Amino acid sequence: MARIPNHVFVVDDDLCYGCGACIALCPVDALTLDSLLAIVDEPTCTHCEHCIPACPVFALEIKEADSA
Repeated sequence: MARIPNHVFVVDDDLCYGCGACIALCPVDALTLDSLLAIVDEPTCTHCEHCIPACPVFALEIKEADSA
């Protein structure tokens, strides 16, 4: 899976409440849970988007790097 050039994966910390639904779906283990917040290791993330539809509060997205 190739990363999307000039994009970053972001977790909206105002929306994320740490349910962990995204974590098990990450094929490269780029997501972890810390104090009820999903944290992404952005350089490890492949931008596969497997986790995005699992988020019940729509806190995950891939954005252009300069708008993140």
